[in-house]
Amino acid sequence: MTSLAAYAEAAFLGLLQGLTEFLPISSSAHLRIVGPLLPSGGDPGAAFTAITQIGTEAAVLIYFRHELWAILKSWWQSVLSKGKHMDADARMGWLIFLGTMPIAILGLLFKDAIETHLRNLYITATMLIVFSLFLWLADRIAKQRKTLTELSWRDGLIFGFAQAMALIPGVSRSGGTITAGLLMGYTREAAARYSFLLAVPAVLLSGGYQLLRSFQVGSPIAPGPTALATLIAFVTGYAVIVVFLKFVSKNSYLPFVAYRIALGLLVFLLLSMGVLMP
Repeated sequence: MTSLAAYAEAAFLGLLQGLTEFLPISSSAHLRIVGPLLPSGGDPGAAFTAITQIGTEAAVLIYFRHELWAILKSWWQSVLSKGKHMDADARMGWLIFLGTMPIAILGLLFKDAIETHLRNLYITATMLIVFSLFLWLADRIAKQRKTLTELSWRDGLIFGFAQAMALIPGVSRSGGTITAGLLMGYTREAAARYSFLLAVPAVLLSGGYQLLRSFQVGSPIAPGPTALATLIAFVTGYAVIVVFLKFVSKNSYLPFVAYRIALGLLVFLLLSMGVLMP
């Protein structure tokens, strides 16, 4: 029987997932760092992270439901018409499909490393700091003129590879795609918005895969606590989407840059003190 403490920890991790998933600060890094500091003292694992991300992605599906439905419907019409129907929504659907390929292929090729070696906290702390500098540079020097109506096939593929970098905890899915978008000249809001849309198939496929695996005999995933964490991540994530899109339309990413650097340095400190183990 799952203890009350396990549910409490899962609820906390779900809240953390919802608060950090859409911000460029890496939700997977936060779960990886905080997990060992909780009473149970263990890494929540890549499977728990992927499944709880279904909750935050459900928030995206609801918030962008009209836009996503238009894209899906138009994209499917283009499939049925063998490319004869190709309006802006259908094109966006194909761009999302193209951008999902890198993370899907690399995720399968490096599955074992992603679930083991790449979760090393020295790597996580390094990625938090290094990619914060990329985000700072992109936010500082980018022209920020382009909108999503100007998204090209080349840019869509670059966005996809940037998203794939988030397979390493500490990079951040939104941070990677937003940084790439800014460097390619897109506005802060456009880069953030496309980051949300691009994540939908990748997160749902990854979470669905891990969910199916969790039903296998001997799976380490506790269904009750994981479901609670996923629900809390959904509610919190929806609120974060609303606030974040308003914030980035008027403000720079400097607060997130400073936070990432501080968190990375803190992790290095805790590792050196033996409070955290790699």
